[in-house]
Amino acid sequence: MAGQIRVMIDQIVKQRSRGNSVLVTTTMTKLVLKGLDPALYDANSPDDPIVIARLREVAAELNVTL
Repeated sequence: MAGQIRVMIDQIVKQRSRGNSVLVTTTMTKLVLKGLDPALYDANSPDDPIVIARLREVAAELNVTL
């Protein structure tokens, strides 16, 4: 299923920010600093198992349930 990475990124951002736009930006920045640039992925991006595994690790570090 293409776009799974984008869905995971959106879930992380939504859970971390809880609707606060400042926290949305902060969470996106944290993802970039951890090596995952959200701007590179959209709904049509192919699913890379390595990136998905890394997103799961980052989500665990940020205390987010995927």
